[in-house]
Amino acid sequence: MKLRFTLILITFCSVALAQQLETLTIEKIMRDPKWIGVAPSNIRWSEDSKNLYFNWNPNKTERDELFAITPANIKPVLVSKADQFKFPADGEWNKKHTIKLYEKSGDLFVSDAKTGKILQLTNTVEREANPSFSGDESKVLFMRGENLFTLKLNSGELVQITNFTHPAAGASPQPVAATAGRRGGIQAEASSGRTTTTAGNEQERWLKEQQLELFDIIKVKDKDRKLDAAELKAPEAKRLREIGIGDQSVNGVALSPDGRYVTYTLSKRAADAKNTIVPNYVTASGFTEDIPGRTKVGASLATSESFIFDRQRDTVYKIAIKGIPGIKDIPAYFKDYPKELEARTKRNEDRKVAMRAPLWSEDGKYAVVVVNAQDNKDRWIMKLDAVTGNLTLIDREHNDAWVGGPGARTLGWLDNTHLYYQTEATGYAHIYVVDLSTGAKKQITDGKWEVQTLQLSNDKKSFYFTANIDHPGITHFYRVPVSGGTPVKLTSMKGGNVVALSPDEKWLAINYSYSNKPGELYIQANKAGATPAQVTNSITEEFKSYPWREPEVISYKNRYGGDVYARLYQPKKADPAKPALVFVHGAGYLQNAHYWWSTYFREYMFHNMLADNGYTVLDIDYSGSAGYGRDWRTAIYRHMGGKDLTDQVDGVKLLVDKYGVNPKHVGLYGGSYGGFITLMAMFTEPDVFAAGGAIRSVTDWAHYNHGYTAAILNEPFNDEKAYRQSSPIYFANGLKGNLLMLHGMVDVNVNYQDIIRLTQKLIELHKENWELASYPVEDHGFVQPSSWTDEYKRIYKLFEQTLKK
Repeated sequence: MKLRFTLILITFCSVALAQQLETLTIEKIMRDPKWIGVAPSNIRWSEDSKNLYFNWNPNKTERDELFAITPANIKPVLVSKADQFKFPADGEWNKKHTIKLYEKSGDLFVSDAKTGKILQLTNTVEREANPSFSGDESKVLFMRGENLFTLKLNSGELVQITNFTHPAAGASPQPVAATAGRRGGIQAEASSGRTTTTAGNEQERWLKEQQLELFDIIKVKDKDRKLDAAELKAPEAKRLREIGIGDQSVNGVALSPDGRYVTYTLSKRAADAKNTIVPNYVTASGFTEDIPGRTKVGASLATSESFIFDRQRDTVYKIAIKGIPGIKDIPAYFKDYPKELEARTKRNEDRKVAMRAPLWSEDGKYAVVVVNAQDNKDRWIMKLDAVTGNLTLIDREHNDAWVGGPGARTLGWLDNTHLYYQTEATGYAHIYVVDLSTGAKKQITDGKWEVQTLQLSNDKKSFYFTANIDHPGITHFYRVPVSGGTPVKLTSMKGGNVVALSPDEKWLAINYSYSNKPGELYIQANKAGATPAQVTNSITEEFKSYPWREPEVISYKNRYGGDVYARLYQPKKADPAKPALVFVHGAGYLQNAHYWWSTYFREYMFHNMLADNGYTVLDIDYSGSAGYGRDWRTAIYRHMGGKDLTDQVDGVKLLVDKYGVNPKHVGLYGGSYGGFITLMAMFTEPDVFAAGGAIRSVTDWAHYNHGYTAAILNEPFNDEKAYRQSSPIYFANGLKGNLLMLHGMVDVNVNYQDIIRLTQKLIELHKENWELASYPVEDHGFVQPSSWTDEYKRIYKLFEQTLKK
């Protein structure tokens, strides 16, 4: 009997395990991601490097909780809410790294690194923000409202540095002089200069004057009163200069290290910039409610000008942009519009620019500003002469497409004369150092790879950076001397290494992941060759029970001779129809053909399921993707749906020629930019793709936002050609295959209006082989598991019905 029970138990366990290892289903994949396990996030060190904090959820509670370890004891310990409340916020250290200045809940604090004591500097109803140390570190600089203040650390003396005002149109504010009387009363001087009395009626005033005329004692007392008043009169305080800014907003207020110069920028929002409105249909009130949205590309932009307030000379003047080299250049694309080119040439106008706040050297001798052209074609690093407001060129990065890439905003001082920055001048983002005293520049890193993150060591002798030197899809953490040399690789695990360096630079906290393994926290000594120790083990047994594929990262040549990298998922047994799918990642400028855990983890699991069901899947880093340098990044300039789409078509050719895929059984799908490419593929390459699933797709770039679109396509009213050849709505008549469109109705990024406009176009074109699935409560990134499940069930059904005939 006991033996029989044991056999039954073994059989039951085997069946349960077998059920756990069954083929994947969409319901399982698209559940709340907690079923996979919650990876550690928001990894950061304590100021003294003794503790490492991170958010984690090993117990699948409703919210992630805060845990801590030490380098000596790496067992995670839960941090109580009471202890969390005591933590200082992020802020600025003094030069010796002994005192930290920060803002918390609108007040200012300083914490002592040695003792751990925290001193509250302000406790007001108004918000004090953006605190920093003055040049000599004797004062704290901060913003209150629109104005700059200083607070002396040793005495608590508070001084207002700026006085920005918003006078009414035509108004000229007049100061009113007032003095304190002997008993605290206020006496104001009349314009005639005569002193008025406080006596009531005319009779009382006459009697008072009569007393003064008749009696000497009254005369003596009145004389004494006037002398006392003169002696007690407080010296009139010097008024702080009013700087009228009208209806403009002030930002970027900064003080030079010596306290003499205040620099600031005034901006004015375009009055005619119209925002989109997104209707919300499923609301608590039961009524449709409007969600305020964004402007559309080409809308009038805010204008700005930068100024200097010289406190010593008590004068205000503009920072001059007229001398910036190339400020009058006309973008190259205007050669396609001869009339407009001629008109612009005649106008000979300065291009509109935006200027960042100056970065001062520690000794205050040099100030550097970054100026960006509003048309995205130039970034200038300029030396500012604060006395005159004139600018001198340090470095100009120009791109006929648009300036960008990793590190485009990186700027810092090595010492009082040497400045470091990043640029794509060689085609890849690298580190440069310039000597401002001589103008000599030196390139510190070089190669066909990108510096993706950068920080300076505490002693300012080394750079720490993340780069993809070994392979475009592998990142490691490196150190290199600021003078240049061979970078030293500090991490060793193949995949993705996201590093938080401890403040004392002794330890690396590594968020490491691999293509089929979500991120885990590791800790390692800051030494090449050191062994990393795993801190967390987040993955559930259920997730581990499936043999997740390690997708093969391959490369192939596109029709232009470029190397295209992709992830390939091959079935163990192909379906007789030999179908294939191409996945198109979103964002455009994003990388997905790599060796670390993808942000598209649901799609990764879906691709495993597709391969289980006989599909070959190709996930391409097409032209425009991140990680491959300037020319790949800008290959889509003025033609989205050009080289980025032909890379997909060339990928299909590879699948057919090398992997035996049936050319008539190829589909594709993707979200956001991937949805856009899906539409372009279905409309312009109908003989290549038999079916497509377009998720939250841009259908007409003229209706997307300005910041992203204008960089790539310029503006609709001045480069109509770029928008016409890049927008799917103009090619909808080319649809032959089966199209499924899916879109969230409260999408504030790619508005639901976009897919509705294309829907109307398809109706007017009498197209029948399409469907639209709408999701009433979803924004751009879906949240509800039920929405994810419904969405991917429809996509899978589409491919099953159209690619396996």
